[in-house]
Amino acid sequence: MTDTARLLGDARDQIDFFRRSLRADGGFDVLGWDGTSIPGVAQELHGTTRLVHSFALGHALGLPGCTDIIDAGMDFLWNHHRDARHGGYAWSVPRDGAPGDTTKLAYGHVFVLLAASSARAAGHPDAARLHADICEVIDRHFWDPDHRLLRDEFAADWTPFSTYRGMNANMHGAEAFLAAFEATGERAFLDRAGAILDFFIGQVAPSHGWRLPEHYTADWQVDPDYAGNPMFRPAGTTPGHSFEMARLQLQHWDLSGRPDTGAPDRARALVDRALADAWASDGGIVYTLDAKGRPAIRDRYWWPVTEAIGAIASLRKLGPDPALMAWEARLRAFAEAHFIDKARGGWFPEIDAQGKPVERQFHGKPDIYHALQACLIPAVPGLSRLIDGVRGLR
Repeated sequence: MTDTARLLGDARDQIDFFRRSLRADGGFDVLGWDGTSIPGVAQELHGTTRLVHSFALGHALGLPGCTDIIDAGMDFLWNHHRDARHGGYAWSVPRDGAPGDTTKLAYGHVFVLLAASSARAAGHPDAARLHADICEVIDRHFWDPDHRLLRDEFAADWTPFSTYRGMNANMHGAEAFLAAFEATGERAFLDRAGAILDFFIGQVAPSHGWRLPEHYTADWQVDPDYAGNPMFRPAGTTPGHSFEMARLQLQHWDLSGRPDTGAPDRARALVDRALADAWASDGGIVYTLDAKGRPAIRDRYWWPVTEAIGAIASLRKLGPDPALMAWEARLRAFAEAHFIDKARGGWFPEIDAQGKPVERQFHGKPDIYHALQACLIPAVPGLSRLIDGVRGLR
């Protein structure tokens, strides 16, 4: 079996597994390791949107039944997450006794833009409506035209309740703006993605040893003392995000016509630093680092491995590089040995010190998005327009 055939086989297994997320009422379940639903979990915005995006990729690959998930997700976004009174999209919708959360987060809203853009590329009839609505919300509330970056969080009625600024929402904002440019051709989206990438990769990373601090003040100064939610806003730096940002830098550079700006060198610097800092002696990538690049939270999750695979595969497409090829093979072998569930499909989200799947931070298999892209990005020849590239694999 060729490498591409193995990657596409894993992608198909993931799509088959996560089809079971769809409920009879049109919502989505979080799935346990065996594919049965986990009760009492509110439906979160990033879960809904990532399923739409991922099944748009499955649809592009020609896999059957993907439109059911896309249709359900688009309906749920418009009729349940969307706040018809105040505008915007609630972080989570209550269900089965689990309370919802009406907070308006940039992190969630940019995933709505990603879902709308991917659904638009897939030809969904409601994609233009969702796309127009989310763009208006982002323009009005989240996009800061002075700094050319995204603000982070508001209450349901758009009252600011913090001055926190973060890289994570902006990184996924760059991802969504690039997808929006690919879907519409509107240059403003490409320019916004470029502004975000220029700030973090062009300004912040070189002055911090090619590491990317996660947290900032309202005037976009690094906040080294911030420590929030240990999963979503941990202190220090998150090497998995360096891999993501490197891949997005290459995608933006490709869409911009591959100008002579040094973008591939910056992407390589991010990847090399993250690998040197975070690859554990027994394999896997530690979750967080302190300001000096020393491991802080040593837990090993699936998504940094997937993002390292995507970033290294993207760099490898620029020309033969034995070191990159060795890293890509090493990462994929580690994933196959520890994260990929070959019997049932999907990836286990975390492993213990012995390399065995464990449920501590995550319950079940909460997400397809990272692992699916780790299969499809290496399989396509290009650095951008992933949906178009996936269509070419059919």
